[in-house]
Amino acid sequence: MSQSLAKCYIHIIFSVKDRMPLLDDSVRNQMHAYQASILRTLNCPAIVVDGTDNHVHIFCLLSRTENISNILLKIKRSSSKWIKTKGDKYHKFQWQKGYGVFSVSHSNLAKVKDYILNQQAHHKSISFEDELRSFFKKHNVEFDEKYVWD
Repeated sequence: MSQSLAKCYIHIIFSVKDRMPLLDDSVRNQMHAYQASILRTLNCPAIVVDGTDNHVHIFCLLSRTENISNILLKIKRSSSKWIKTKGDKYHKFQWQKGYGVFSVSHSNLAKVKDYILNQQAHHKSISFEDELRSFFKKHNVEFDEKYVWD
């Protein structure tokens, strides 16, 4: 094949360091839009970016030229710098070091998008920690609690 083609959908999840509730209504939508713009520059167009006051869900296409750790490094670094310009409240803002990334089949696009868009309602009954544990279990990801929460 003379051309390299790919279409891989990924669901990325990460939180504010120590799950601090810093992504309030005044910056949350702006943060998500900013992160989507970073993804565009990386040729990883966002399908949806949403979350709550302490974590983010990103659903996007994976670029065939960027690796996942590079994408996360660029999203976190740039968005962390950006939010620090939004006021003293965000001066010490940090993302957690780690992240979860899960593959999504084409047949589940609508289901994942709806799940992400309903984060506010969803988290009235489940914590971020329990949500992430359920993703690990569903995707058969082995993990050690000592190293997941920073």
